[in-house]
Amino acid sequence: MYGAILGDMIGAPYEFDRSPKIKDFPLFSVGTEFTDDSVMTIAVAEALLNTAGKTDDEIRSALISSMRKWGKRYPGAGYGGRFSGWLRAKNPEPYGSYGNGSAMRVSSAGWLYNTMDETRRIARLTAEVTHNHPEGIKGAEATASAIFLARTGHGKDEIKAYIISEFGYDLSRSCDEIRPTYHHVESCQKTVPEAITAFIEGADFEDVIRTAVSLGGDCDTLTCIAGSIAEAFYGIPDEIVIECRNRLPKDMLAVVDRFADQKLSAQPEFHDPFLDGNELIEQAISAFHAEPTKERLSAVLEAIRQRMHEDGHFMIPVIASEDGTEFAFRTVQTNDGKEWL
Repeated sequence: MYGAILGDMIGAPYEFDRSPKIKDFPLFSVGTEFTDDSVMTIAVAEALLNTAGKTDDEIRSALISSMRKWGKRYPGAGYGGRFSGWLRAKNPEPYGSYGNGSAMRVSSAGWLYNTMDETRRIARLTAEVTHNHPEGIKGAEATASAIFLARTGHGKDEIKAYIISEFGYDLSRSCDEIRPTYHHVESCQKTVPEAITAFIEGADFEDVIRTAVSLGGDCDTLTCIAGSIAEAFYGIPDEIVIECRNRLPKDMLAVVDRFADQKLSAQPEFHDPFLDGNELIEQAISAFHAEPTKERLSAVLEAIRQRMHEDGHFMIPVIASEDGTEFAFRTVQTNDGKEWL
């Protein structure tokens, strides 16, 4: 969720076609503040945290309640006209929007669920309460899907192929091709593909943010979407997270911290079948640590020998060269001057 909020904050000074159209700009400045994108990201996250295991109708009800609560708490955050009316309505109903608001607030759905089907179902619900146009729903699903794939170890080529195949977005243009004529458009169709392209071209989290801002247009929302995917793929440097937290009020931080705790438990357990059987080695090592005798050291070596004869596998950490063509073993040096793997 930090990625979405940071994207919103950093893009905010350049909204409404005020982007310098370059990547070299101050990352944080006086105008680096959260807007409606962050408020609604918080609202959706809180609703999803409160409705684990609930029915679709219960989730929709919680989303409406949370979004209206947070919208009224921060009324000057810069909401669009139709959404502002929805926040004030006695009986709020979806209004057929395909605006990019459905995609900018959905990031928590990409983190909290263990399957793609569940991720897309929840993303769809977060959109439908307001943005029930097919393009509005598609934008939310595509963004959450990209986050899910990024956080579960899929490469950029896989993410790009999935988005094209499942959602039909045109991701063939480069950022250099998009940038010259791109302008402020608040639709999912004209924001989500560009945000995903910025993520694909970025070299790390900060570079994704800078690339997204350099495109211009609806800069805070585009960068919010790109940043939400980039966080799942790269993580975020601690110093940038600190800058984000310093710009958030306590009530928002409470939700962010609660979400951070919850998303850790939602991570799918990783299993590498190549390592099956190595429990034999681990048990022998644990026994040696408990009682470091020659006999137990011999048992460790015997366990390794046995696994080698069984065509077992183990991993040795290495340091790769910058061009990736060579590597050296990662080692530690003991006080007697010896080096060990």
